[in-house]
Amino acid sequence: MELYLDSADIKEIKEAFQLGFLAGLTTTPTFMHRHGITDIDGTVIGLSKIVPVLQIEALGSTAEEIVAEARRQHKLGLKKNKTVFKIPISLEGVKACKMLKDEDFLVNIHLVYTLQQAYMAMAAGADYVCPLVGRLQDQGQDALWLIEQCVNAVNYYGYKTKIMFSSVRSVEHVRNALNAGAHTVTVPWKVLKQLTENHFTALGTKEFFDHTRLMTKKVNDIISPVNPVVTRDESIHDCLVKMTVGGCGAVTIVNENQEPIGVFTDGDLRRMIEKEGSGSISKKAGDLDLKKPYSIEGSALLYEASAMFRETQVDTIIVTEHGKAIGMIDIQDLLLVNGLS
Repeated sequence: MELYLDSADIKEIKEAFQLGFLAGLTTTPTFMHRHGITDIDGTVIGLSKIVPVLQIEALGSTAEEIVAEARRQHKLGLKKNKTVFKIPISLEGVKACKMLKDEDFLVNIHLVYTLQQAYMAMAAGADYVCPLVGRLQDQGQDALWLIEQCVNAVNYYGYKTKIMFSSVRSVEHVRNALNAGAHTVTVPWKVLKQLTENHFTALGTKEFFDHTRLMTKKVNDIISPVNPVVTRDESIHDCLVKMTVGGCGAVTIVNENQEPIGVFTDGDLRRMIEKEGSGSISKKAGDLDLKKPYSIEGSALLYEASAMFRETQVDTIIVTEHGKAIGMIDIQDLLLVNGLS
């Protein structure tokens, strides 16, 4: 099924056709009026240079006037094999269609609301027949059934006409066009951008990115350059100062070889003061009931850190280099950097 953009917005047209696979552009005088375009001929020529196929209006009260208008626009520099002239369905319109086809022009008979209108266009040799699905549905009509009837007529009788599903209002309309076997669908940019979207696809893609980062980024990549440490001989007051200066919620307590022997957090500080009073901040870090902290080498991959957080249920892990403390990572660091939950 051919995919066309339905627009007169130059900015979105240029953006859409960067996709590289759109079959062409349909536009209308109404669209141009809506976007304040007054130089219709200039706009048409400009668009013809950036889209594969351009479908534009050829208006007139009689078949002769319609044909004359198509010829006039063609002489502006449009190519026959890249320009489709859109003609509203009428007796004069299908007559003009036959006349233009005899001159090897491409024609789209549009504003089609009934099967008999579509049949007249097919019989006249129209390259496209364009029922307006959204407008038909606004009138309470079974527009999808009309599309199916038109497709069946093309397939049964062997017409070379393509049924174009137009007046698209939603992603659901595009699915309807596919299910009905329409040969072409023309879609507003707002709807076209939604065609690749799906909540579960987004979740799956995010998961792939998260897991890729876990398997390629290292712990060193996410640790803070600030690494507050205290020795066992320094006081709790010193711990508090270093946490405040470094903007951290914890400090690493190390021995004389800079090996981690414990962690002191702001939560530990609150609990200690509640239990022992404010005078307890004069205690030495070495006097605390220290438990050897969990540590991981900075060269380890993030997935190893993730596994350690999951298995140990701790919030903070000390980062080491050859056994010496060089920083720490918090579970929130991993969640923030990798988008995990």
